[in-house]
Amino acid sequence: MKNILAFIFCVILFSLSGIEVKGNSIDVGKNLMWISPASENPDTHLAFRGKFNLLKEAVVDLQISGASWYVVWIDGKMFTEGPDRYDAGFPEYQTRKISLPQGNHVVAVQVHFEGVETRIQEVIQPFLYFQAFISGTIIPIEWKCEYLRGYISQGRRIIPSLGWTEWADTKWQQIDWQQADYNDASWTNAIFVSRKLGNFSASGLSPVKMIPVKSRMIAQGELAEVYGVFNDSPGATFYLRDLKCDIYPPEGVWFRFDLGQVMLSRPKFLLDLPAGTIVEFAYSESLLNGRVSPWICVSGGDTYNIYRYLARGGTQEFCPLTPLGGRFVELHIMAAKAKVKLMDYSFIQRTYSEKENGSFSCNDSLLNKIWQVGINTHRACSEDALVDNPTRERGQWVGDFGLVGLENASVAYSDIANVRRGFVQAAQSALPEGMVVAQSPGNEIVIPSFSLQWISSCLNYWRLTGDKTLITELHQAAEKNIDSFNKYWTKEGIVCPYWNFIDWGYVTNSGPSDMALNLHYYIGLHAMENWEMAVGRNDRALTYRNKAAEVKQVIQIWLDKYKIQSAYNFDSIGYHKTVLAMKAGLIQDNQKTEAIASIKKHILNCYPNNLSAPRLSNPGVSNAQLITPYFASYAFPVLFENNEAQFVLDQYRTCWGWGINQGLTTWMEVFDLRWSHCHQWSGAPTWQLSRYMLGLHPTFDKKMNSFTLDLKTGDLQHAQGRLPLPNGKIVEVSWNRKENEIHYNISTEEPIEIKIIKDGKAKLLKVSKSADFKI
Repeated sequence: MKNILAFIFCVILFSLSGIEVKGNSIDVGKNLMWISPASENPDTHLAFRGKFNLLKEAVVDLQISGASWYVVWIDGKMFTEGPDRYDAGFPEYQTRKISLPQGNHVVAVQVHFEGVETRIQEVIQPFLYFQAFISGTIIPIEWKCEYLRGYISQGRRIIPSLGWTEWADTKWQQIDWQQADYNDASWTNAIFVSRKLGNFSASGLSPVKMIPVKSRMIAQGELAEVYGVFNDSPGATFYLRDLKCDIYPPEGVWFRFDLGQVMLSRPKFLLDLPAGTIVEFAYSESLLNGRVSPWICVSGGDTYNIYRYLARGGTQEFCPLTPLGGRFVELHIMAAKAKVKLMDYSFIQRTYSEKENGSFSCNDSLLNKIWQVGINTHRACSEDALVDNPTRERGQWVGDFGLVGLENASVAYSDIANVRRGFVQAAQSALPEGMVVAQSPGNEIVIPSFSLQWISSCLNYWRLTGDKTLITELHQAAEKNIDSFNKYWTKEGIVCPYWNFIDWGYVTNSGPSDMALNLHYYIGLHAMENWEMAVGRNDRALTYRNKAAEVKQVIQIWLDKYKIQSAYNFDSIGYHKTVLAMKAGLIQDNQKTEAIASIKKHILNCYPNNLSAPRLSNPGVSNAQLITPYFASYAFPVLFENNEAQFVLDQYRTCWGWGINQGLTTWMEVFDLRWSHCHQWSGAPTWQLSRYMLGLHPTFDKKMNSFTLDLKTGDLQHAQGRLPLPNGKIVEVSWNRKENEIHYNISTEEPIEIKIIKDGKAKLLKVSKSADFKI
């Protein structure tokens, strides 16, 4: 009875305040707040303060969303940030929980409206949505808001595909407005505004974490200005400062920090400075000529990976609202050394994934390090989405999250909800014709090979997690995606107007249709056939099987051009097409030895195996004598499955070992350091070591917690590791080589089944807790 009366009271209260209640829930789209109904200027900061009272201690459930970026404080303490990225047609809110004591409480939220399209979000007029509940009953909150002063609007963008740099004259800013005792009497009452958005739903993600970073100061000194006025070229002004002062007299001081690896983070500097002092700090993934450069490579335009403030005077904390990506940070302070006090500093990493619950180790310390660097890279690229890179784009690309990202997540973590969400958002952002986009939800980009990979990757997600709901939920989108290629099909193959990305440096064949894309199409059609069978649509499965046969015929005619007598010239067919043809099952058994030999020959003739080979120095390079970390996700499984484990292990040691020898602690985008130094798609060795070198391959699409044993050992003498199950439980594996036998041990926190194939015969092993056997 008390709950019913409380609910009736809240309905009456919200009816009087204008908040719309449906049943025991809120109509989110009609409860979006801002300061005015008018269109807002880009790069605007607005502060909200919400006050409420609890009659007793309680666990409070929160729903939060907004545009474009926000940070939330509760009772003066930073609590969370967001939003979880979304498409305007499918907006989402975050869900959070917090335990609060009896009494008055204050929520403070800073919303930064970027007003430009980015990789993360399209342009959506700004709003804040924030509701609190106790056991499903809405808590009344009184909201006020105010523009935040002091920000220099629309100075520079970080890069053309991200938002604005943060520049502010802090003497004009409201001080401590996030604190509970701040006087907001002069602030404006927030109003409800209308936005062109679809129906809201929960994002389904765990909170993105804010983790303290073990950083270290690696250098410091005095500096002098060299290059002109800051606004002329902020990056040049920062980078060209004289950090030795051997020519010009000192005008300020500088400090350099190493965060240990590339990551997405924000600093906190506690400084005591004279009023008006210029404070700048820039991030970079590596040191250029021994120092931090604020420019981001391969960005498609001018870049400014830098913050700038004017101090209000005295002791002050400088902590940006928005994190930036990089490993090294340089702090420049334009005041005499005697007047500058760096009282404290720290850094906070933004990441979805904290400490991994999977592991791998073996008798080769280099391979162990390579595995861990892949995890470091994955964590650095993991936030509300699995992104390509934390510095340059923060983009959710199918070729990153759906390929290596999915596989690495599955061997390191149980919670991979941000991967699932990536598949859904790629479908939500599909073209009107149905083709799934390669990058979403902002700056939507179409790459047909990624659209086709998306089909296989969704099925692979099901295989790795047992979550068939994704397959049923996206079935219609998958059909529209594969059917969208019909309009581009010709007698010579696929001919479409979109970016034909197969790999960086890839050289296409002559003729109107690229055969690597046709091979992706063929693989995608068979994947769609399997998808239809999984949802009981055998009639549609037959349609895709027949279409695949038609595509196969076109590919076969093209391959036969490179047939001399009865043997293919795989060197002429090319590395990428040979790998994809092997993956597609189009190379007959009697030709596989030559195909594998050609793949190995190509790899060994490319940098960094061949140090005199051409380098992939920039995206414009097109050369057949190149390999990339990305395509290892295609080539290496083909090699593993054709008894070339030793060759693959040696490639890890040579190519990824080359990266470690360059001082990298996250993986380079390509085998050239002029690109990104932290890229999701380059971590293939991590999942491949965990799967092939431990031997357990999930078949959760057939039965939950079922595996096939397929162990590859190469020259390893022993290996051990932990494999996370989707429910958080762990399977531990270890094996040792003893003479001509391998002693294999399994320990599991939950019963599993293992299909073991020996001498062409399958045996099912059920393991409730542990098992030991010989291979």
